[in-house]
Amino acid sequence: MPASFLGFLAHGLLQTGWVGLAVYLLVATQLTIFSVTLYLHRSMAHRGVDFHPLVAHFFRFWTWLTTSMVTREWVAIHRKHHAKCETAEDPHSPMQKGIKTVFWRGVELYREARTQRDDMEKYGKGCPTDWIERHLYTPHATMGPTLLLFISFALFGFAGVAVWAIQMLWIPFWAAGVVNGLGHWWGYRNFVTDDTATNLTPWGVWIGGEELHNNHHAFPSSAKFALRKWEFDIGWAAIRLFESVGLAKVLRVAPSLDVRPNISVPDADTLKALLAIRFQAMTDYQRDVLKPALREEASAAGAKLRALLPRKLRKGLADDGRWLKPEAQQQLQSWVAQRPRIRTLVEHRARLAAVLEARSNSASETLHHLQAWCHDAEASGNRALQEFSARLKGYSLRSMPA
Repeated sequence: MPASFLGFLAHGLLQTGWVGLAVYLLVATQLTIFSVTLYLHRSMAHRGVDFHPLVAHFFRFWTWLTTSMVTREWVAIHRKHHAKCETAEDPHSPMQKGIKTVFWRGVELYREARTQRDDMEKYGKGCPTDWIERHLYTPHATMGPTLLLFISFALFGFAGVAVWAIQMLWIPFWAAGVVNGLGHWWGYRNFVTDDTATNLTPWGVWIGGEELHNNHHAFPSSAKFALRKWEFDIGWAAIRLFESVGLAKVLRVAPSLDVRPNISVPDADTLKALLAIRFQAMTDYQRDVLKPALREEASAAGAKLRALLPRKLRKGLADDGRWLKPEAQQQLQSWVAQRPRIRTLVEHRARLAAVLEARSNSASETLHHLQAWCHDAEASGNRALQEFSARLKGYSLRSMPA
């Protein structure tokens, strides 16, 4: 067999070495990650950013070529995840399906969700329906990866087939497994949200910024995922680069909190801020009211905090044990019931959450309930609760600097 033919089979037309293959793989997989996080996620699913049509179409083409995912299906499944998060209808909740299932079988869950055509219609609105979408990307979704396989073999030989296989596993592992699985199971939380979403790392680099999952669930429509000074979102850096050359337009970022001094009664600005950033309010309550009270309880008992209340139950205290197993919920409720001061704080937290979560009330009704809550908090005799109420009344919105 001619040596040149064997060389082609081994290394393809480019005769690229392992270093070149590694560089290509890194660039190609990161392009895929950016296509998913910037285009499918931040732009199409949440409308946080618009891209120039040429950039948007490149992202759409690249996802077709490297993942076979259909824009409308991905968007619909993700929107349903937010709408039904942590319920039995959530397409990929570790709380419902188990962390092992979501981590290792995330692609199966995605394929199962694709078959729910009513959901595709309900949650997939606003996605591309042009000629190329109707005649190529949607009906021939698997053609993209097949074409990429032939291209990879022609350019890199059998080594290209191995590279192609890694590319095919990239999104299923990192997005379907790590973000959808670990991102609702392990990590740190900036915000006490209505779900279990976590930030896997404060430096959202390797998966395009998707590691900052708790931030995203707190402010889903924000194009920027990094919301603390020490956090970095490489996806946001890419958006700003596109914006600087006129290829992107940021539509939404998370609002930031401004606290006005000497506000005697919650007003319309207070209510507007709380409805927009209610997770920040509940987080402040946990940090400024409940945590200090727990430390004081431990000090009074002459014990360390972890001995007073196990870490799992302390985390559950932030949301009334919503995500604890039944026996742990009963343990937490019994512990709280034996401590009147903690019980008072938990009851006030639950009342505040009910005020902010009430969707059926008018703005005037909600404001009335909020004013009543502040009045009761200040009459409670609990200093931390009184100080929190005074600060809460001054809440207002300030546009977050880009």
